[in-house]
Amino acid sequence: MDEYEKEAGCVPILHPEELKPQSHYNHGYSESTTRKSHADDYSTWDIVKATQYGIFERCRELVEAGFDVRQPDKENVTLLHWAAINNRLDLVKYYISKGAIVDQLGGDLNSTPLHWATRQGHLSMVVQLLKYGADPALIDGEGCSCIHLAAQFGHTSIVAYLIAKGQVCSLPAGWMTSLHISVDPTRLLLTFNVSVNLGDKYHKNTALHWAVLAANTTVISLLLDAGANVDAQNIKVNVVTLSDNCHVCSQTLGLPTLCSQKDVIYHAKDWPLSLFLTALLLCYVPRSFFDHSMHSALPLGIYLATKFWMYITWLFWFWNNILFGNSMALFYNFGKSWKSDPGIIKASEEQKKKTIVELAEAGSLDLSIFCSTCLIRKPIRSKHCAVCNRCIAKFDHHCPWVGNCVGSGNHRYFIGYLFFLLCMICWMIYGCICYWRVHCATSYAKDGFWTYITQIAACSPWVFWMFLNSVFHFMWVTVLIMCQMYQIACLGITTNERMNARRYKHFKVTTTSIESPFNHGSIRNLVDFFEFRCCGLMRPVIVDWTTQYTIEYDQTSGSGYQLV
Repeated sequence: MDEYEKEAGCVPILHPEELKPQSHYNHGYSESTTRKSHADDYSTWDIVKATQYGIFERCRELVEAGFDVRQPDKENVTLLHWAAINNRLDLVKYYISKGAIVDQLGGDLNSTPLHWATRQGHLSMVVQLLKYGADPALIDGEGCSCIHLAAQFGHTSIVAYLIAKGQVCSLPAGWMTSLHISVDPTRLLLTFNVSVNLGDKYHKNTALHWAVLAANTTVISLLLDAGANVDAQNIKVNVVTLSDNCHVCSQTLGLPTLCSQKDVIYHAKDWPLSLFLTALLLCYVPRSFFDHSMHSALPLGIYLATKFWMYITWLFWFWNNILFGNSMALFYNFGKSWKSDPGIIKASEEQKKKTIVELAEAGSLDLSIFCSTCLIRKPIRSKHCAVCNRCIAKFDHHCPWVGNCVGSGNHRYFIGYLFFLLCMICWMIYGCICYWRVHCATSYAKDGFWTYITQIAACSPWVFWMFLNSVFHFMWVTVLIMCQMYQIACLGITTNERMNARRYKHFKVTTTSIESPFNHGSIRNLVDFFEFRCCGLMRPVIVDWTTQYTIEYDQTSGSGYQLV
């Protein structure tokens, strides 16, 4: 390492594959490092050191004195490489104007400045180099293009930008694809429909092989959901390794350990039968009993089955106009909560790519406002639902009881569902008490409360069960609707915003309160939420939360806002 590299405090980072040589990308001075206090002494610095530290005046002085910007140093690294790796945008622009070659190869790995900037995660530098004609498809000495490097080091924003600019996610030569070496950008790559079953060049490992070897259960689940082939063969064994990594598959799929000792599988006389049965279990049992959709369908099914038989009972015993009217309102609001669009944020593939490019070139391709799964700019108050795997406008929560997210499109119907459900529960509790009065002989005044409980339970166990069920649901429905109405009327926020208010910069959070820019007073909040018009006497403010991205505060009142 040269003297100027030591002085810059730069330590080379090893390549993830330990057998590979040290990468030459990481020489240089990081942009985040504070300049030296003796910056006024840079007149003695050579041009490489001045470039690393971003001393534009010194660099220009040396170039004007005759230094050739194309001239590499003794390690075959050009000034453009050093400027790119340290994110010196002004120097890159200046050197190119003086004749620097934008795709000049250099360093131990024979890389371009764009490779260096990509590896370090400098999105702004990547954008600038591409504007000057840099080719992201060029490969370095290790066979990696820029998109591979961005995926390998988890620079999701750069991956998105490169794909939006037309870069493919795999190489026809059979080198390790971006999906193989990515962690954080996996969801983004899958959204772009990258192939999950391509094998790498040396081991023929698919992405699922590498995920199992890395014991990354999150990526394993994503790949299985994307249709990864569990029977894909590499040079040694198939992807269901049946060896030291079997516990990974077992933990991921929710199954007991099927192969804790590899010798039992590989050396037993009946290993073909064991292999077949194990593969059968791993392939079909999880898909039949552990599918993600079952997580919401199972509680919903139990809930609806219980309520169905309770309702059938009431049809025969307590049918009247009140029950009929409440039932119709309940079913309507439940159906709308279940089937209505909760506010899914949609965009075509072209719109997604256009958004990525616009945000990146504006310097705002930040994961706080960009969803790397849906590939969209997230509107304000939206959130990506992990259950539905989609972004929901004005996201409140995902409700397993209605099997849907609750957001801007169906939140009103969800409140209506809770209200009429509470009315139905109260009616059922009242009906149980009336039934006991008419049909059950009790001696409450004589024998006391516990004897009375025994008597009514023995009189009709089913009615007693319905009563207990109704009381249980009365408690949680009451608490839920009270919390919902408090948030809507008094705070002007959603459940997600209340739980994560500190994450959002537009909320002022103290130990006792949350100040929301969306709170306009209880009456106005209710009018806007339920869209009350009262024959034209009220004018609710209707907002399309799927298209609102920023807010501007009303400086006169200090609490109001304007949507932009």
